[in-house]
Parts: sequence; structure tokens; C-alpha cells
Amino acid sequence: MLRATVLAALAALLLAACAGQAPKTPAGPTPAEVRAEIVRRIPANAPDRDGWAADIQIAFQAQSITPNAENICAVLAVLEQESGYRADPSVPNLAKIARKEIEDRAAALHIPKFAVAAALKLKSTDGRSYEERLSKVRTERELSALYDDLIGRVPLGQRLFGKRNPVETGGPMQVSIAFAQANARGYPYAVDGSIRNEVFSRRGGMYFGIAHLLGYDTPYTRKVHRFADYNAGRYASRNAAFQNAVSQASGIPLALDGDLLLPGAPLDQPGLTEAAVRSLAGKLDMTPRQIRRELERADRLEFSDSALHRRVFELGEAAAGNALPRAVIPGIRLESPKITRELTTEWFATRVYDRYRHCMQR
Repeated sequence: MLRATVLAALAALLLAACAGQAPKTPAGPTPAEVRAEIVRRIPANAPDRDGWAADIQIAFQAQSITPNAENICAVLAVLEQESGYRADPSVPNLAKIARKEIEDRAAALHIPKFAVAAALKLKSTDGRSYEERLSKVRTERELSALYDDLIGRVPLGQRLFGKRNPVETGGPMQVSIAFAQANARGYPYAVDGSIRNEVFSRRGGMYFGIAHLLGYDTPYTRKVHRFADYNAGRYASRNAAFQNAVSQASGIPLALDGDLLLPGAPLDQPGLTEAAVRSLAGKLDMTPRQIRRELERADRLEFSDSALHRRVFELGEAAAGNALPRAVIPGIRLESPKITRELTTEWFATRVYDRYRHCMQR
């Protein structure tokens, strides 16, 4: 009897102790496991798969991005599309493109060709003339370094470019250098010279490219719209759908480019999209100033839940007689001296999405 009583008491104590313990949260994958999963999804013919996986895993960890299959494949799809797993990809005919850019800028400023030729024959910091270096540039890193040298040492370079290096993107994910400079807080590496220089490295290009691609929440249900945003700007697909609803509600044709405000436009001189929204002011029960304030939130997720967004879609769907999409790939033609054929944001987004699907199947 005594033994049974003692055993019962011990069992009660054990149950009480267990009841007081919080359930253990399953641990996430270790860095080594994340790297192994990334390696598994990188094409077998890609160079240095372990090195790419390490840089991607560190970027995920530093930015608290979940290293699931969807996010891994989204990154790999953009990386493959933009550079084919090359940290500093070469650009076809870059020397010719750069020379024409210098000559075009000089012509616009009425600088004679002989003055340009004379300036380019000067010795640069590495002992070669600027002309010789220009003739041999193959990558954006090399061109950016040449421009920095030219701007810093030659009066003509300052006149042509001011203090602004015209190379605006770089690295394996072709991320905006301005974006990287604005989002450098928390960068997990010691900066080698400058953030611009880091963008052209594999580790920096991947870190900032991943931040641009995955470092914000979206209302999308399909990855293709996130890929479109990578090319056209954050929330461009959501905003292009809003423009479509505005057009349906107002009867005013609009370019579905995702730009809801004309930069720097005075309140009394709105851009086309803002003017079309204002034409609905009576139905929206909003003043021009209220409409402007709402549209200024178009670069944030919260715009999706705004009264303006909701009411415009109600009016648009009533006019169209059917539901309207909440995300539309922006109709933007890609413009760059590097592009030699007609390309669009839709072309980019669908190509990346195809690569993403293939990665998910690997």
C-alpha cells in the first residue's frame, strides 16, 4: 500500500513538471544544411557551387530571410538570368558602348571631339592611358573604376559626369548601386573601399540583390509578380493593377507602368494616373490633396489596404462587370545602352519565372 502511494505521488509530480514545461520549438536548419540545400538546387554545371551557396546562406541569415525552397529558387532564378553564375559578368561590346556614351555626353555639352581625344590620351592611375583602358573594358566593375578615375583626376571627366559615376547597376544579380548604398545598414562584411565596390563582388552583389528581391512583403500570390518588381521597382505589379482599375473606372486609357505619381509634380499639375484618379474624386469623396497623400504610399505594402485602393477597385469592377486582377506585370520596355534588342519587363519576369519553376523541380 505504501509503495503504491509513493509511486502515485511520484507520477503526479512528474506530470506536474511536464505540464509546466513549454513545448519545444523545432530548430530550423543549420547553416550547413541550408548551404547543402542551395548547392543541390544550383545547376550541376555552375562554377563553385559551394561558394555561391555560402554567400546566399549568409545573406539569408543576415537579413532574417527564411531559407525555404521558394526563396532559394527565387534567388537562383534571378542570378541565372542576370549573370549565369558569374560574379562580374562581361558585357558584349562594352568598350564601344562606353566610348559612345562619352562622345554623346561631350556632344550634348558642345565639347569638340579633339578635346575628348586629348583627355583620353592622358595617363590614368594604373599607368595606361584612359583610351587604352577604355578599349579593354569588359565588365561593369572595370568601367566603373575607369569612370571613378576619370572623374577624380581629369577636369573633362568632371564636366562630363559631374560627381556621379554613370554605372548604375552591377554584380551577379545586376542590382542597383543606389539601392545598395541606401540599404547598407546591417551589411555583414567589412566594406572593401566602398559599397559601390562591394556590389561588384560576389558576396556584396548577392547580399544586396537578395535584399532587393526578398527584403519586403508583397500582396502577391504568384512569384512572377515579384520577379517583375525586381525589374520595374517594388510594388510595380500591384500599382499597375491599380492603374488598370483606375482606367476601367474613369474610361481614361493609362499606361500600366506602375508609376502612380509624376516625380516632383506640383499639386496643380498632376501626372496622367493621378489626374485620372482625380476625375473620380466625387465618387471617391476625396479631395486632390487626400488623393495625393494616398498615392504617396504607393511604394509601401499598406497602400493595398488603403481606402483609395479599395474604392477604386470597387468602381473599376462595377464598370467592367467582372473582378479585376490585383497584380499585373507592368508594360515597360527596357531601355539601356547594353540592350541591343527589344525587351520588356514581361519578358524578364516570365524568363525568370521559368527558371524558378525548373529550380523547384530539381
